[in-house]
Amino acid sequence: MKASIGDIEITCIEELVVPEATTLFAQWNDDVLAQHRDLLVPHCFDPAQNAFLASIRSYLVKTPNRTILVDTGAGNNKPRPGSMRFDNLDTDYIARLATTGVSPDQVDMVICTHLHVDHVGWNTRLVNDRWVPTFRNATYVFPRIEVDWRDPVLGAADRPPATQLPFKDSVKPIIDSGMARLVEGDEQLIEGVDLMPVPGHAPGQMAVRLRSQGKEALMIADVMHQPIQVHYPSWNSKYCEDPVIATQTRRRVLDHCADHGSLMLPTHFNFPLGGYVTRSPGGFTFTPHM
Repeated sequence: MKASIGDIEITCIEELVVPEATTLFAQWNDDVLAQHRDLLVPHCFDPAQNAFLASIRSYLVKTPNRTILVDTGAGNNKPRPGSMRFDNLDTDYIARLATTGVSPDQVDMVICTHLHVDHVGWNTRLVNDRWVPTFRNATYVFPRIEVDWRDPVLGAADRPPATQLPFKDSVKPIIDSGMARLVEGDEQLIEGVDLMPVPGHAPGQMAVRLRSQGKEALMIADVMHQPIQVHYPSWNSKYCEDPVIATQTRRRVLDHCADHGSLMLPTHFNFPLGGYVTRSPGGFTFTPHM
């Protein structure tokens, strides 16, 4: 699936789709499903499983001069005792990337919006029992706050060992290789590609804003997990690390997308991938696109 923002091309590289229990949202109930069934069923919610459907994916962004990958999914061969649905995966992610005409060596920038397990996995792959960079010619852009928060030597020393594994096998090898660029989350990376702080779900989470020829897309990472949150911005997912800030950020992002006519592209909406947000009496309306 593709979209264009001026002369910037965006392509979805999906790794897998996973079911997500309704406990994703504390406020979920059958009445909400009945009211919003047309929005959610069958692509975002599966009544047979009584579960949401979440896409794990990257966005491939091609500007006239750069090939950029935004987030890198869960990865293969990675031990994930704390997230069993991602444990020792064996997906054809690299082959799916190749169908776009792009090889790993042609990617020259990787942007990780935050450092959760399902956003950093393909940063590295296992070669001769070592985790080595998958995208050998890329600069990897990491939020500095996230690195400080996840690094077992710094902020994460007292957290369970299982939660430290994504950093150890998918982030630290990049830093050790000298290929990482740590950012504050508000920089312009290149013309038409800049960053916007969107904390709450994760302390250093950042959105990626694409602008070209008067058009804009905003890749909002995990500010929202499901389109139902457009209608209920106060709903946090169970994965939001700071619920108060996450709610504030979600409203700010919805305001921004409505004010700027931005194509809003979350990471985990299954289908549609994203869409446009407009104001309506009492809140916002979501128009699917892509």
